[in-house]
Amino acid sequence: MNISLRRGERIFINGAVLRVDRKVCLELLNDVTFLLENHVMQAEEATTPLKQLYFAIQTILISPNDCDAAMELARNLLVSLNEGACDRRILDGLGVAVRQIDNKRMFEALKAVRALFPIEAELKDRASEVHARDVA
Repeated sequence: MNISLRRGERIFINGAVLRVDRKVCLELLNDVTFLLENHVMQAEEATTPLKQLYFAIQTILISPNDCDAAMELARNLLVSLNEGACDRRILDGLGVAVRQIDNKRMFEALKAVRALFPIEAELKDRASEVHARDVA
């Protein structure tokens, strides 16, 4: 796999954080776990239940040698989300994420959760509209 990075960009590979000082192309020759900087969510951005789940999974991916607490948090969030979700699309996406986590494919789990963000936003907007109508 080839990955191109721009000057100053970071990549997280098997728990290590690398920053490049010039444009570079990396060729990964074996099976590694990595996360590009533009997929990294900051803690303050984890403002919704799905974003909190994403952050927990991301923590597992970034720190594979110290991930027990993050794994427990992800499992608890998944249980809560499954119990509280009433939208089939969310439930289906969470099912994909669970299978990927069980198979230790954290990047794929992140993709599954990230794909749910627009649905979560749509449901939140719809709930806000209903609330606004009820208050008015």
